[in-house]
Amino acid sequence: MTYRLYNRRCSGGFVVEATLTLAETAFELVELESELGTELPDSFRKINPWGQVPVLILPDGTTMTETAGILIYLAAQFPNQKLAPAPGTSAYASFLRWTVFASVNVYEAVARSSYPHRFTTDLVGRDAIGAAATQRMREALGIIEAHVEGPYLLGPDMSVADIYIAMLYLWSGRQVPTPNLDAIIDQVQQHPVVSPIWERHYGDW
Repeated sequence: MTYRLYNRRCSGGFVVEATLTLAETAFELVELESELGTELPDSFRKINPWGQVPVLILPDGTTMTETAGILIYLAAQFPNQKLAPAPGTSAYASFLRWTVFASVNVYEAVARSSYPHRFTTDLVGRDAIGAAATQRMREALGIIEAHVEGPYLLGPDMSVADIYIAMLYLWSGRQVPTPNLDAIIDQVQQHPVVSPIWERHYGDW
């Protein structure tokens, strides 16, 4: 059995798809026929009870969810592909820091902004939740911007954290002046392996 990735176009599985492709490993892509911004069908909860993509089924049948966790796992599974710095180094510590930071503070803020009804039972308060989430997202991106070592997040080599953050930065609408993140997203878009995957997901953004 190979890896099986469940996703829908423009969702977080983009970065998992890119990572699997960079790892040069076989995988099956299952794209759900569901519009971005809508709830996935209840039947999908048999695969992920939380009702979200991406979901990665490992070759042994183990189910993985949570994009950041999947990226960290795959980077460890394919060390020769240099998807992340070597474990035990200070650069790897930074990789873990910023991958988790982006997940907790940027990805989650995007979710609150896009699906405010999940975070309140007060219909009147939904707009305020969305506005606060957008502000929080901008602040988090500003912190990442200030810590980019250049030309990539961790220095001269691209890691899957760069692809992840480029995706989240695109989702944010690129509304803050962040030249370092602009440079990262441009390099990710132009990467010979990642570029066609980016184009399929985000070419019309």
